[in-house]
Parts: sequence; structure tokens; C-alpha cells
Amino acid sequence: MRLVALSDVAEMLGGVSRTRATEITNRPTFPAPIDTVASGRMRVWARADVEAWIREHRPSQRVDEH
Repeated sequence: MRLVALSDVAEMLGGVSRTRATEITNRPTFPAPIDTVASGRMRVWARADVEAWIREHRPSQRVDEH
């Protein structure tokens, strides 16, 4: 399973700011993080979950799947 952190999510969302990425990841529709690391300060998500969310909620945005 490939994991992504907030900076990766920001890039996947088209290069939005970390602040904007935080707003988006806090939405109820965004996938829940699979873990929190660095003493609870850094969330990580399954890359596939984020890619699926982008396909569903931002259909005009291209997702580079790895």
C-alpha cells in the first residue's frame, strides 16, 4: 500500500497550498487518514483512496496513478 502525506495530497490536488489541502482533507467526504505519525501531528492516507476521491469529486482533474 502506498501512503501519502498532506504535501503529497496538495500536489495530487493540482498543487494547492498546504492550507487549502488541509481544508479539503478535513471535509467529511474526504477519506479518513489510515494513520497519524510524528506524535499525532502528521496524517497519512492510502494513495488509492485519495486518487478515488479525486476521480469522484474533481472529475475534470487528471489523476496520475502510480
